Formats: sequence, structure tokens, C-alpha cells
Amino acid sequence: MRASRLVSLLLLLQTRGRMTAPELAEALEVSVRTVYRDVESLGAAGVPVYAERGPAGGYRLLDGYRTRLTGLTAGEAEALFLAGVPGPASELGLGAVLATAELKLRAALPTDLADRGGRIRQRFHLDAPTWFREPEPTPHLAALAGAVWEDRRIRVRYRRWRAPREVTRTLDPLGVVLKAGRWYLVAAADGQARTYRVGAILDLTVLDEPADRPAGFDLADCWREHTERYESSVYRAEATVRMTVAALARTVHLLPPAMSRAAHEAAGAPDADGWVVTTVPIESIRHGHVELLKLGAQVEVLAPAELRDLLADTAHALAALYPPTGAARAEQPTGGDADGPGGPGGPPRASVRR
Repeated sequence: MRASRLVSLLLLLQTRGRMTAPELAEALEVSVRTVYRDVESLGAAGVPVYAERGPAGGYRLLDGYRTRLTGLTAGEAEALFLAGVPGPASELGLGAVLATAELKLRAALPTDLADRGGRIRQRFHLDAPTWFREPEPTPHLAALAGAVWEDRRIRVRYRRWRAPREVTRTLDPLGVVLKAGRWYLVAAADGQARTYRVGAILDLTVLDEPADRPAGFDLADCWREHTERYESSVYRAEATVRMTVAALARTVHLLPPAMSRAAHEAAGAPDADGWVVTTVPIESIRHGHVELLKLGAQVEVLAPAELRDLLADTAHALAALYPPTGAARAEQPTGGDADGPGGPGGPPRASVRR
């Protein structure tokens, strides 16, 4: 493990140039003290690594030094072939380039490592889109990727959800991201990084102007901040509900992760009838209506009143659309409550009412 880490440290300095001890520690997932010891070991082994003092200092290799420790291990060769994603590469216009690069890599590797790469392709496959969704047409993706790569400013005509539906924007493209089968553009507009769905771009023109790329911009960090901000802002309200223990377990499969996670975290102890009271975040009344209908008669909304009334209207409409059949009437007990809320076949009546 230590020998592998020393090689990784050496290659990091060779490919990235100057790096501080904290940066190396983060990249290698070790402590700063371990980095100090590893640098000393490299120096003792004859590697010309030295430290530059000051705020802009760090460790670096002597100019012109190149290591020859670039041979691939079996695991590294396998990982390279696993990283090849033909679908997304083809959408970016790089399918043929990727195939050629893979052929060259296999030809350059020893026979046993090349065979391992072929086995990886036969045993692992990446299918990025989610279930039950057709791939979104992205006719401008290849041109957009070219503009990102060449740092060229773009002008796009874009369809958005609010009025005016179609807008034209001049953007500084910063990167493209594939998320759950959909491509997104991260671009600077008015000095701020914004996100645009590539499938909503109606027209694109690559301008003969250099894009203004912020110094130190990191696409992965920007995207992570965007997703966290979006997920925290999308749920603007919450609903208080009663649901069966079985329904609570089914939320993992039927509700969005944020709703299911919150429902489990806020759930109280089950009552004698096996029902729990909890809260779930919702985007809006309509959103809560659609999502909670998935749990059928195993959930009851206690608040807000508007959501409860909407679900009640839906339940009455369904009851009118599907009246009990003759067989169902015959099975209902005589006297007392019929099957339904509080009856033998339905959930017990709630102890909390409006």
C-alpha cells in the first residue's frame, strides 16, 4: 500500500506541478504528516522533489524530471476499460474516437492485461438513463461539447418553464454534466454559474469570442453545490400524515428519496392499530397530492387542510367512478360500519380531526 501511495504522490507532482501538503493529503486520502514522511522517503530514494516556501509554495519536482513508473497494474487496466462509456461518448460525438483509443490501449498493453480489458466489457455495462424514460433528444450536444472544450462563447435560444417560454442568452460554457440520463450545461451568465437542460436548447451558435472561464472553477464542486441547493429549495412545504407501518416501509420504493427519508426520520412509535404519525416534505399541494396517492388508503393527511380536502375530493370521485359491485355488497357486514375508514376492512379512524 505504501509503495503504491509513493508512486501516486510522484505521479501527482509530475502531472499537476506544484502541490501543497494539504492538497496531496486530500488527493491521497492520508494525513498531512503522512505526506511529510512520504516526501522524505522519495527524496531519500533519489527523486528530486523539493519544497518551495511561502503562501504560493508547495512541493514540486525538479524541472524536466519524468518518472518511468507508468506501467499499469491489472486493476488499473480493468478500470480504464470500465471507464469507457460508449453511449454518452457517442452523444458527445466522441464514439469513434473512444473506440480508436481503446484499440490503441489494448494494442499497447501486454496480452494478459488486454484480455482482462475485454473481459470487463463483456461483464459490466453502464446504462445511464433511469427506468421508463426515453432518451431526451439533444441535437446540439456535440456542438456544445466542442464549444466547452475550445472555450468559445455561445448564443442559445432556450425553452424554459416560465413566461416568456423562449429566451435567447449569450453564455460562457463551463462544462456539461450527465445526470440520470439527461445532459445539462453549466454556463456563466451575468457573472454567475447557472444550469441549463441541453434538451431544452432550441438553437445554438458558437461565437468567435473566447469564453470567460473563472479562475479555479471546478465543475464537480459546482455541480454538487447546485444539486444540494436545488434539493433543499424544491421542497417548500410539509404535510403531517398518518400511515401504516407497511406504507412507511413502501415509501422507499414509491416516494422520492427526500420524502421517504424525512418520513422515516420523523415517524413516531406505532399505535395499537399499527399506524404512525409523521411529516413529509412536499413541493406544493399538487405535488403532495400526486405522491401521497401512491400509498392509497394506507395514508391519511392530517394537515394542511387544502391537501386533505384535495385527497378527499379524489377519494369521493373514485368512489363514484367505481361503485361497489354486487359481490362486494354481499361481503359487507350487516349492521355497524361498512368497510371503510373505521370499519373492519379499512383503516381505524384517526384520533386527530380538523
